[in-house]
Amino acid sequence: MKQILILGMREITDGMRNRWVIMITLLMAALALVLALLGSVPLGTTKVSELAVTIVSLSSLSIFFIPLIALLVSYDAIVGEDERGTLLLLLAYPVTRWQIVMGKFFGQLTLLSIAIILGYGMAALAIAVTSDNELGDQAWGAYAGLLGSSIMLGAVFLSIGLVISVLVRERGTAAALAVGVWLVLVLVYDMGLLGILAADSGQVLGDHLVTSLLLANPTDAYRMLNLVGSNEVSLLSGMAALSASRDIPTSLLFGLLILWSIIPLWLAGVLFQRRPL
Repeated sequence: MKQILILGMREITDGMRNRWVIMITLLMAALALVLALLGSVPLGTTKVSELAVTIVSLSSLSIFFIPLIALLVSYDAIVGEDERGTLLLLLAYPVTRWQIVMGKFFGQLTLLSIAIILGYGMAALAIAVTSDNELGDQAWGAYAGLLGSSIMLGAVFLSIGLVISVLVRERGTAAALAVGVWLVLVLVYDMGLLGILAADSGQVLGDHLVTSLLLANPTDAYRMLNLVGSNEVSLLSGMAALSASRDIPTSLLFGLLILWSIIPLWLAGVLFQRRPL
């Protein structure tokens, strides 16, 4: 455990030195603030919470933004060390390959979590200061769920990026694979599923199969977790019908995101053990 903490601190120090954490935090804060402030414009005299509007907006943004950041952070974690010649030096210390993978994962996850909490937290603070409506506990609970699930979504793609980094021998190949994975899981999967549903017209694919296909993708599990978890949010997002027809426990969605984080991380460790140097 001590070696993992040391490797994690090394990853955090490198990230701070490269200043990408500061840039990502500022970018997240800017986008979140814009969405939070603009999100209150169409409310008018309705009783809809500004936090609920912001949750819908940030959830849609996070599905595209956080996976891409996580993959760009982790895709060269191992292959980059190999190309720079520091991997052999690192393995010369009394650390195992599993500890290297775990240390890098937890270090990168800590940095990404800081960026998400500070960035999205600034939007929540701005809403709390400027809102004329009383923000209930349910709205704040949903926003806290957004923060937690966004960190978990980042963990999923960090672990996938580590698998890519272990599999390839060149950083350029790893970068191409990372972008390809992002395109497939974030864009192509849903577009393909939508096309299949449109062609099927409800004749073959039943509700249970469609739900299973949605849950098979971590980004869709994240979307369902945030957009159908609260009645107010589900109404704003247009997913109220989904929430009513598919009563999926929140614990199941959280569990799927955790599972999506653990399995690729375990695979990265196994593959790294077998990787020749």
